[in-house]
Amino acid sequence: MSNVNENLAFDSLANLAIDPDILAKELAAEIVGDPLDEIGLDEFHSDEVKANAECEAGLKWLQQGQEETLQGLRIFCEYRDPRCLPLLVPLLQEPSPVVRMSAVYALGRNPCPRAVDILLQILQNDNNAYVRRATAWSLGNYSNELVLKPLVQALHKDVAAVRLWASSSLAEIASNSEESSNYAANELLLSLKIDVEPGVRSNCIWSLGRLYPHVNPTLKDEMVEEIITVLMNDIESSVRYEARIALEQIDNPSVEERFRNLIDEGHLI
Repeated sequence: MSNVNENLAFDSLANLAIDPDILAKELAAEIVGDPLDEIGLDEFHSDEVKANAECEAGLKWLQQGQEETLQGLRIFCEYRDPRCLPLLVPLLQEPSPVVRMSAVYALGRNPCPRAVDILLQILQNDNNAYVRRATAWSLGNYSNELVLKPLVQALHKDVAAVRLWASSSLAEIASNSEESSNYAANELLLSLKIDVEPGVRSNCIWSLGRLYPHVNPTLKDEMVEEIITVLMNDIESSVRYEARIALEQIDNPSVEERFRNLIDEGHLI
C-alpha cells in the first residue's frame, strides 16, 4: 500500500496509462486516464484566488455537456467545495461509465453523506469494474460504518483492482471503534492468507498495520504471527517487503524483539 499511496499525485489527468486488464471494454475508447492515480490526498493549492476561480468554472462546467462536465469533475477531484455536491450526486446515474467513475472520485474528494447509499449500490451492482474500483476508494473517505460489510464483500468477491482498494479503505473507516477494527482485521487476515494477487496481499498487510493499535490483544498476536509468516514465506518480494515494513512500524517491545531475533538468526537480510 505504501507504493500506492505515493503514486496518488494529482498533476495531469490526461497522462495516466490504463491497465487494460481492469478497465472494462466500454471505457477503452472513452478515457485515457484514471483520476484515482492522480488524486493527491494531501496536496492543495495555496493560491486561494486560483482555487476559487477554478471551482467557479467547475460549477459551470458541471451543468453543461459531457465534455464540459468531465472538465468540471476533474476540478472537483482536486478541490473541495460543498457547492458541487448537488451537482455531483445526479451524475452517479449517468449512462457513461467515465462520467460515473469521475463523479465517484469527486465524491471521494468531497464526501456527501446523502451519496452513501448510491455509492454502495454502485459498488455492489455497477457492471463496470473501473467504476467499482473508484467506488471502493471513495468509500474510504466516508466515516460511516454502513460501508464496512459491503467493502468486505468486495474484498472477497470482486476483481483484483476492486479488492485492492477495498482492502485499504477498510483501514480508513474501521479504526473508529475496536469492534469495527476487529471485524475488518479478521477479514483482512483471511484475504491475506488466500488472495492470489500480490498487490491485494500487500494492501492487506498495510491495512492490518494501520488497524493494529485498535484491535484486541488476541487479534494483535494473530496479526503479528501471520505477518511474520508472510515475511518468511510469501513468494513475492514486494509482499515480503510490505510485511517487513509493517513489523518495523509496530510499536510493541515483544514484536521488536522477535524482529531483531529474525535478523540475528539470519532469516532476514
